[in-house]
Formats: sequence, C-alpha cells, structure tokens
Amino acid sequence: MANIARRQFLENAFLTTAGLSLRPNFALGWQIERRGPAKKIIVVGAGLAGLCAAYELTQAGHDVTVLEAQLRPGGRVCTFRGPFSDGMYAEVGAMHIPDTHDLTLHYAQLFNLSLDLVEPVSNRTSLSYVRGKRIVLRRGEKVEWPFALTEEDKKLDMDGTLIDKYETAEAYREIGNPAAAGWSAATLKKYDDVSYMDFLKQNGATPDVTALITLGWAHLWGEGLETVSALTVLRDSASWYKADHHFKIHGGNDLLPKAFAERLKEQIHYGSPVVRMEQTERGVRVFFQSGGTRNSMTADRLVCAIPFSVLRSLEVSPPFSLAKRKAITDLNYFSGARVSIQCRRRFWQDEGLNGSVYTDLPAEWVFDATATQPGPRGILQCYAGGLNARQIMSLDEEKRIGAVRDQMALFYPSIGDYFEGGISKCWEEDPWERGASSWYKPGQMAELWPHMAPPEGRIHFAGDHTSPYIRWMQGALHSGNRAAAEINDAAD
Repeated sequence: MANIARRQFLENAFLTTAGLSLRPNFALGWQIERRGPAKKIIVVGAGLAGLCAAYELTQAGHDVTVLEAQLRPGGRVCTFRGPFSDGMYAEVGAMHIPDTHDLTLHYAQLFNLSLDLVEPVSNRTSLSYVRGKRIVLRRGEKVEWPFALTEEDKKLDMDGTLIDKYETAEAYREIGNPAAAGWSAATLKKYDDVSYMDFLKQNGATPDVTALITLGWAHLWGEGLETVSALTVLRDSASWYKADHHFKIHGGNDLLPKAFAERLKEQIHYGSPVVRMEQTERGVRVFFQSGGTRNSMTADRLVCAIPFSVLRSLEVSPPFSLAKRKAITDLNYFSGARVSIQCRRRFWQDEGLNGSVYTDLPAEWVFDATATQPGPRGILQCYAGGLNARQIMSLDEEKRIGAVRDQMALFYPSIGDYFEGGISKCWEEDPWERGASSWYKPGQMAELWPHMAPPEGRIHFAGDHTSPYIRWMQGALHSGNRAAAEINDAAD
C-alpha cells in the first residue's frame, strides 16, 4: 500500500564530523586518537549516547567515570523480558536498525551481536482498521479504502508509491544528507515553517489522501503530524528511506548498551542521579545523590548525555548561554506509550496475517513484537502517541491493558480466547526520560537546531536530540562519537 514503506519503520554515509580527530578504520569503524595527556572526564547518563562517548574516550586512554540515575544502562533502548513467559521479549524503546545506519551496525559487529532480519510488512498480509472497517491488505490485491481517491491515486496506492507523489523527490534532494558537515535547517525554512500535514496539502493531497498516507502513524510524532515541522519528519525519513534491509539485535536491542556497559564495568556508577553541574575555566564539578548522601566529583570536562527534558530541572552554574537555555527549555518531547499483550498462541497467523494493524483508533499501530522469535506464544504490541498516550497513562496498569485489549478486539475478535496478560511503558511518566523522543513545532528547527550540539565551555552534549538522527540508536551513537572527538581535541 502507499504508506507501507513508512509505516514498516514505525515497527522504533560515514560519520561526518569535519575538523575532528576521527580516522576511518574499515575493520572497526571510526576511532579517536588521543592528543596530549589523558583527561579526566565525567559522563552524565548511561544511555547509548553516554556509553558510546565513555567507551571511545576510554579506548583513547582518557580517565572516564559515568554517573547514571537508574540501575540499568541503555536509557530509551529498553527491552522488556521478565513479565513474559517462554523467553519472549518486547522492545519498548528503540526498535529497528536500517542498513543505512552504519554506526549502529558497526558497534553491533564490534561487540559480536547477531542481527535478525526484519521482514518487510509488505511481504506478508496485514490489516488496517479505519472508519470502523476491517481491511485485509494482501500484496498485489486491490483495496477498497473508505476514502475518496482519484483513479491515479488508487493506482499509486496499488504500486506502493502514493506517499512518494506527495512527499516529492524534490524535497529529499533539497534536504540532502542531514549528517553532512554544514547541513543547515535555516536554508530549508520552507519545509520547517509548515507542519507535515500542511506540506502534504501544499503538494495537492486531499484530506482523504492525507488520512490514507498517514494511517497508523498520524499521532506518532509530536501532538499529531499537524503539529510537527515537515522538516523534522522529512529529515528523519532521509536517513532510512533508501534502506534495503532492516534489522533487530538478536536477543533484544538492549544487548547493545549492555555490551558497552560490560566493557566499562566499574567506571559506571548506577543509582547516582546528578543534581547540579558547575564549571570554571579550569574544570567541572558535579553533585550527585548516591547511597542516600550528596556527593561531588571533579573532572577536566563533562559529557551531558541526558535528555533536555531532564536537564532543564538540574542546577547549572554558571548558567548556560541564552541560546542554549532556550533550546533546553523549548525543545518538545513526545508522549509515547507501548502496551504489550501476551497471547497464548499467535492466532493472527491462522489468517496468514503478520500481526501488523494500522488504525485510526487510539491504539494507532499494533504489531507482532515477537515476529523474529520462536515459539507458539506471541506478543502483540500497541504503540500510541500524544493525547492517545496520555489517555493510556491516566489509567492504572490493569485498565491500560484492558483498554488496549478491547480496542484490539475490534479487528482481532478472538483475542479474548488467547489473552494471558500484559504490561505497559509510558515514557512521559519515566522520571529519567520524561518523554519518548524530541520533536520540533513548525519554525522551531531553524531556530533551535543550531544550539543543540555545541558545547558550553567544558560541558559537551550528547544524545539523539543533538544528532541528525532523532529517535534512532544511530543518533545516540553519532552524538557520542562527536562529543568524544570534541573532548579529545580540546586543548586541556
């Protein structure tokens, strides 16, 4: 169908850091070579960005300590295992790895992690549920959508190219490679100044065409695609839309941050939330809670690898520049929720279905979270965003599971016969994340993006929000490499 390629990625060039001391090693990827004496570094946050920065700095011979508030590494790379039986697991954060995301594939290979090939949604029969109608989508078969479409658009829908007509190749040519040195959002204001929905309308999409193109992901950005800068969505798409294959890490994506953490071992201090950061011309000091007491630590430089949604509540002395403070304060965070339902049998396969369902319900996108895992049982996961996610979050755990199960029953009437239980994850209620990912309103990217990544004195910034790849593991790794190179190249 027209938007299959886009929606299958909702199922979660070499590094360009011009002027930094990165050298290509085609066996191992990119490495930094230490210049001068070893530095003492504090990394705040053991998400994938902080772990990557710490690992690369350690490899270069620097003295690194990581302070992490939680008792696990990985941040939003999070795999749920314990609630499920038979060794099943479900990703509730980062999901897929396009083959265009070279850094993610590099580290998976470096740490000897196996990859599972994710079968494209379009290769098997899936469902849509829209305007009260259950629609079976079989490859090569015409679909009677409850939308008013022209004959041309019906044909493009059959060819799977409807979204290409309204996104346009010209837009992608102008956006180019967002990871390229010198890439500027300011030169692309015509895409930044409009919402993604308005961008489609400007290109001739009718309300019914727009509803079809965005079915299953209309609320999985911001407060809905009508609220999000078109440049935000198009820049994201530019990093993966040419991918031929997509992968998951065999055994769970959290094996990647765990691999970093294993190599850093005692350099990581868990249960140590930072509450204050200070810097002078000669060094940095952080204050953090640990063992029920307030502690402090000094270093030459610091990597701040926590979301801006959390950073804005920390004390910083002296204050960051006005531009950086505005970026930290104004950056939006997405209310993402996942509800995972364990089923005694993968009953959807009885119809030859792959488990994927794109809907206009609050449970907007449903998919088989165990598609690459063996066994008779399976996990159907619902992904909801924005207001839909907050409505789920407003319920207690039992009611969350029940509400999603009841919505699934509209297109999977027999789910009650196989339902065994479930678990939810609402990222906005997580005190160490306070949202699932960052996003920009129309006009915000040109204003805020230039101030996301640049360091402030001896404090450097990492995290997917500071990279060209927001919402992706690639973004966290890209930013970790950049921050490590900045520190390695610093004079003192």
